[in-house]
Amino acid sequence: MKEKIEQVIAKVKDNKDFAAEFKKNPVEAVKNLLGSDLAEDLIENIVDAVKAKIGTDEVKDKAEGILGKVKKLF
Repeated sequence: MKEKIEQVIAKVKDNKDFAAEFKKNPVEAVKNLLGSDLAEDLIENIVDAVKAKIGTDEVKDKAEGILGKVKKLF
């Protein structure tokens, strides 16, 4: 499952169209990428994990950006 999560995360980060599709309908986006033969609860777990990881990365990027601006002041 970890490999599938990493595959979806990579696709979201590298492909703006897929990222938009994932934001609009994450379950369908994952089904289209990984195949619809996966159990629905597994797909939902993958979606939740990807959302958590992406959210964490976005917060980290924003924090680093703010810290970079603060460092420039000194």
